[in-house]
Amino acid sequence: MMTIPQIIKDMRGAMDKGIDSTRREFTSIRSGKATPNMLDTVRVDMYGTSMALNQVASVSAPEPRLLIVTPFDKAQAKVVEKAIRESDLGLDPSAQGPIIRVPLPSMNEQRRKELVKVVHKLAEEGKITVKHAEKDLQKIHDDYIHKIDELIKAKEAEIMEV
Repeated sequence: MMTIPQIIKDMRGAMDKGIDSTRREFTSIRSGKATPNMLDTVRVDMYGTSMALNQVASVSAPEPRLLIVTPFDKAQAKVVEKAIRESDLGLDPSAQGPIIRVPLPSMNEQRRKELVKVVHKLAEEGKITVKHAEKDLQKIHDDYIHKIDELIKAKEAEIMEV
């Protein structure tokens, strides 16, 4: 039987995963200069499966407003370019031979507001993860209350037996 401290520890672990995931997602949102992990949330459909961009290409940030993506399989450059373009990051990549240049748009007021909306959407996904952990905890709680109720019934019956 699990102890309450073990259950709490497990729930904290589940909720920490929600925070870690949100933190990781936030690294893909540009706030100042280009960083390679800005593309971590991009998924590429390649070889019949959806893969993280960093599994199929290397990403570098040679300039503050430019990312260079180099697919490991040069023949897949167009597929990688399409995945970046169709992500919700609002980027306009261009393949130049085996590499893909990803210029970052200037951060005007409109772009900043769009990014804030993306941040709120990602945060909501993190909150959902935490709420799932809360529902799991509530279910465990309810199960144990039910077990205690069963013990009460059994003991009552035992006491009242003539």
